[in-house]
Amino acid sequence: MVTVPDDRDGQRLDNFLLGQLKGVPKSLIYKLLRSGQVRVNGGRVKAERKLVAGEVVRIPPISMPDENAERPEVAQGLLKVLERAIVFEDARLLAINKPTGLASHGGSGIRHGAIEAMRALRPNDNLELVHRLDRDTSGLLVFAKKRSALRELQALLREDHGAGIEKRYMALLVGRMPDGTMHVDAPLHVGLRQGGERHVQVNPQGKPSISHFKVLQRLDGHSLCEVRIETGRTHQIRVHAQHIGYPVAGDEKYGDETVNKRFKTKYGLKRLFLHAASLKFRLNEGRDEYVLDAPLSDDLRQVLDEMAG
Repeated sequence: MVTVPDDRDGQRLDNFLLGQLKGVPKSLIYKLLRSGQVRVNGGRVKAERKLVAGEVVRIPPISMPDENAERPEVAQGLLKVLERAIVFEDARLLAINKPTGLASHGGSGIRHGAIEAMRALRPNDNLELVHRLDRDTSGLLVFAKKRSALRELQALLREDHGAGIEKRYMALLVGRMPDGTMHVDAPLHVGLRQGGERHVQVNPQGKPSISHFKVLQRLDGHSLCEVRIETGRTHQIRVHAQHIGYPVAGDEKYGDETVNKRFKTKYGLKRLFLHAASLKFRLNEGRDEYVLDAPLSDDLRQVLDEMAG
């Protein structure tokens, strides 16, 4: 029986358990939740249930991993990459320019994600993942170093579908998008394909999702865009881009295979051209403004140079 401390008030139950049961596989924790073995104040609850300070969580007896047992180490090469990828740090937050191909967190066959690797890099910091980026998307990924900062940022993410944080991306869209800004208001529904793969589509039964695509530059008949999103749904930009007929270049899930091959051959694009470029928000009850930026990686800049040349 664990009493929820004051500094965990408002935390999701699954995240609370991940902190209590360090080293226990996430799959086991979610299995315990689904089977009703975890109780709050004696009642069955769902993983997303927000806890209140003073509540009592029943955690069933499970075999904890041996603290002295060997754990798979994070590769030194990855740690060096992430050390160089840090673009901002203060007493409350740390932000990296996440490379493409790195998941935000481990699980589903992924041994280490960004959060696990950053904890290995900074073992003395109590890092918590503030938000997520798709594995194939590069750019700004923010970690909280203080619980108070995490709670403030999570509140901003919940506020009016996340309007409390201004999120801007850079995306190369296939085709010549109309000049100006195209506003996309199309609800998104997350479905599962065979094998558990997530696939998102525009669906009236989905969650409200709003994106704004602004053309910055024409490149060989295609459109380099700044994308501002008001909501943070799974694969939102990629699905909205497909929905309006201008998929993100290099998108293997929602794009065109033939077009992607042409981009690879002609311009050297070997990945999804989607980059989380900037975040803007205020903490400390609005007194402290944060403006975080992550530059485009060299491989994406080289693609732009090829297209412009």
